[in-house]
Formats: sequence, C-alpha cells, structure tokens
Amino acid sequence: MTYKVVLIKVDHRSSEAAKVQDILTEYGCNIKVRLGLHEVSKDFCANDGLIVLEVEGKDEELKALVDKLNELNYIQAKMIEM
Repeated sequence: MTYKVVLIKVDHRSSEAAKVQDILTEYGCNIKVRLGLHEVSKDFCANDGLIVLEVEGKDEELKALVDKLNELNYIQAKMIEM
C-alpha cells in the first residue's frame, strides 16, 4: 500500500490561514486525514505551523493542490509517497 502525504509549512499563520483553508476546502474530497500543529501555551500562540494531510486521488489533482499552496506567500508544500 502506498501512502500519499502532503506537508504544509505555514508562516504568518494569522494572515495566511484563511487562504490555505480555501484551497483545502477546494480539494476536500482528496483529503483523508488532516492534522494541524502549532506551538501553544498559556501565554503564547505561534504564528507558524505545520499541516499534515493524507491524500488520495489522481496524480494531476494532487499536484495541482500542492502547486496552488506553493503559489501563496509564506507557504511551503511538499508531497511525499511512501
């Protein structure tokens, strides 16, 4: 079995999260699992984070997802197959 995972590094989370969310919503039927990570404590909430997606779909759809994310400022996305 092959797992397809997209890693998304989000800098400037406070200004970029809505743009990322719009793209993830557009490709929602390709996303099996979504996990968001960012540093949080009582006195601190980080402005960067990591989103991990397990995805499925045609290669061209998944490439389009990654490409659209990478067009955004402060966003880096990569797909990994294992």
